[in-house]
Amino acid sequence: MDEVGRGALAGPVTVGCVLVSASSLTVPFPAGLTDSKLLSAAARERIEPAVAGWVLAWGVGHASPAEIDALGIVGALRTAGRRALRAAESAGTTVRAVLLDGSHDWLTPPAQDDLFAVDDPEDDGVALEVRTLVKGDLRCASVAAASVLAKQARDRLMDEADARHPGYGWASNKGYGSADHLAELRRVGPCDEHRRSWRLPAREAAPVGSGAVPGRAADEG
Repeated sequence: MDEVGRGALAGPVTVGCVLVSASSLTVPFPAGLTDSKLLSAAARERIEPAVAGWVLAWGVGHASPAEIDALGIVGALRTAGRRALRAAESAGTTVRAVLLDGSHDWLTPPAQDDLFAVDDPEDDGVALEVRTLVKGDLRCASVAAASVLAKQARDRLMDEADARHPGYGWASNKGYGSADHLAELRRVGPCDEHRRSWRLPAREAAPVGSGAVPGRAADEG
């Protein structure tokens, strides 16, 4: 499993999950497969069908900006991860062990006696053996495959969101804090795709006498 969108200001956090077995690993993985962040958009588009065909099954799960605000980023990651697992298991394979990219196990629910534990609607009660692997998307082909599928799915959602909310530059920055995204936040403020619990740039007041209507872009007047 791997996630994308964790540090973005807008859009969902997305988790990709691929299922492999011992027999899967006897088949060469797709040429050029690596961490999705190191692949160009054209390279990811080209390799995506080969990645999906190499694994036994796969799934992608999302947690919305509203869920990130309600659950926190770790809870949202867990929610998206459980959704990705269920999507992958819909092919009829049961998962009992998961390899996560990174050093933190965000998939395992917190202990019930933990002061900060919250009910997780995506927790199906199935115990999973979870292991972590630092730089797993560079060191493990299956984690790299999960990263590619997650990145492709989230990028498409951000392209669709860009069409609904033009101006933030999401077709190129995918919701991260690029200069054009930050400038538009200062100009018109956030929309429903933003993570309101995050520290977003404040909307700047319109100059006196500019004729701008509060809360609306000048070109919408």
